[in-house]
Amino acid sequence: MCLFMARTAAFAAAPADSSIRFAFITDTHLAEGSHSVDDLALCLWDINANLHPDFVLFGGDITDFGTDEEIALAKSMMDTLKVPYHVVQGNHDANWSESGCNTFKNVFGYERFIFRAGGWRFIGCNSGPDMRMAPGLVPRETMEWLRSLDGNEKSIFINHYPMDSSVLNYFDVTRELKRLDVRFEIGGHWHRNVKFNYQGIPAVLCRSSLSAGSVPGYTVVRLEDDHISFSERRIYGETPVEYAPWYERNLVPCEDNVHYDSDGLPDDYPWMRYDVNGRYPEVREVWKKAFDANIAAGFAVKGDAAYFPLASGEMKSVSLKDGSVKWSAAFPGKIYSTPAVSGNLLVFGCSDGNVYALNASDGSVKWKYKTGKSVLASPLIMDGKVYIGGSDGAFRAIDLKTGSAVWTYTGVEGHAVSTPYGDESRIVFGTWGRSLYSLDPRTGREQWVWHVKKPSRMYSPASTVPLCAAGRIFVAVPDRKVYAVDAATGKELFRVDGGRDAIGLSGDGSTVFSKVMFGRAYAFPASVPAPAAGGELSDDLKLWEVRDSTGYDIAPSALTEKDGVLYIPTDKGNIIALDSSDGSFLWAHKFSVALVNPLKVLTKGKKTFILASAMDGTVTLIEY
Repeated sequence: MCLFMARTAAFAAAPADSSIRFAFITDTHLAEGSHSVDDLALCLWDINANLHPDFVLFGGDITDFGTDEEIALAKSMMDTLKVPYHVVQGNHDANWSESGCNTFKNVFGYERFIFRAGGWRFIGCNSGPDMRMAPGLVPRETMEWLRSLDGNEKSIFINHYPMDSSVLNYFDVTRELKRLDVRFEIGGHWHRNVKFNYQGIPAVLCRSSLSAGSVPGYTVVRLEDDHISFSERRIYGETPVEYAPWYERNLVPCEDNVHYDSDGLPDDYPWMRYDVNGRYPEVREVWKKAFDANIAAGFAVKGDAAYFPLASGEMKSVSLKDGSVKWSAAFPGKIYSTPAVSGNLLVFGCSDGNVYALNASDGSVKWKYKTGKSVLASPLIMDGKVYIGGSDGAFRAIDLKTGSAVWTYTGVEGHAVSTPYGDESRIVFGTWGRSLYSLDPRTGREQWVWHVKKPSRMYSPASTVPLCAAGRIFVAVPDRKVYAVDAATGKELFRVDGGRDAIGLSGDGSTVFSKVMFGRAYAFPASVPAPAAGGELSDDLKLWEVRDSTGYDIAPSALTEKDGVLYIPTDKGNIIALDSSDGSFLWAHKFSVALVNPLKVLTKGKKTFILASAMDGTVTLIEY
């Protein structure tokens, strides 16, 4: 305590330009009606009434579900601070965002920041993953921003995630931070105080503001010249208690002594490496391109043209022959919608609130339909109509030629993010409201609604693309179950253990495929007899189940089966091919380190081509 008081006195006597004190608040998980609001309010009150820091940093997961209301609440509470503050997004702010991360940017005015204090440069940025369940990934746009910064200034880096293998491109980020003379990193995510070292850069993760298991609190950081210390401050009613530093050190330049292989991966890279490609030479890349923004959607293909969006708001058309760009069209919002093409019209949703139809030949806008909020879901084009969900509580059928609404169903709870299933009898789609809907495709009349029997909306059939076979609808839910629902009535028939969001259907509609988070994949007949009383399908009714085919994997991208091969996109840049008849391993190919989006499998003669993209902006055409 004497040592702590002596340092505090020295801090008070130090020149203003070399000694600063700031508060670090992280993982507030704000949600209306929860104790998280009261916990943050106590922390902000204490900062204003007692601490009087130079500034406040917020370390991500400021909201619980990334809703517009939660972000507005966070901003209104933060604005009560009497000192400047800066915010980074966490995975809870970005993964389930009903606006596609637009609201955070619009409300706070930025997705990354730089400011200077006490002779130090503070750099903060988003961590992803944006709108897809996957490990963290510092977005491609942010990586380009980091590369644009000057390196001759000692710096401190703020990010929500630990910058280890929790982030898929951790080694690229760390290498860039060393160039920028980052000497320390501060994060959250783990909800507790812990020290780290990220390939030579010292770091800490700090406690959450939540009172769960303890009392509300936050972290006080003191920075005097090149010495940094971290203390926990707890709020007992109106009595704050600040403890002696739980971590302190002198900050010195960090050298990049990491060894990287010829593909740029460090020695500590823990997953499948690019050398796997040498084991399967029959699988080759015809071409591979890197774009300057994240990609979080699949493809549409017409003739020699492939169409896909960049999350930053561009729709691209590239040549299937060599990947060269045919045209590019920019839009005001981010795009997470997989486009659909019919005739010469290319249709997709945008987070600016519009559904767009473009001329597929040149990217010019033919029509746009304005909705009440962002449109993150992907369209289905059927019988001259565009079927698409949105974030405004509605699902629509839009006339393909004119862009006018045919009907609008307004009974939707939660926002839609995936592609609906459709046939002449039904349109089926899921949302982040724990619900699966079936509508009449002609009138939009509600046929039935099935609900996941879980209290949290994070257990929703939203990312999964519904499948229909044998008179049943199949969906995968993040509660790690695959559910079978009667297509006519919405009655739950049975569930299958294992899965998450990614399922697939055989080309003949006879078999359902799924992968499990912990390295397993399995198949079962679509027409398998349902248990008499519902419940869990027994393992002996599965056609096959294999282990260690993918490793730990949480990619939500749909599985694809074609001509006896099951293609599995993974969350770490790999494509796994299994024999769909028995699950035996055929080959693996790595083309990125990031989440693989839904694949487009094409055939030409005896050749099979796989058009693939990854969230880090990589696009490739693979032939075998």
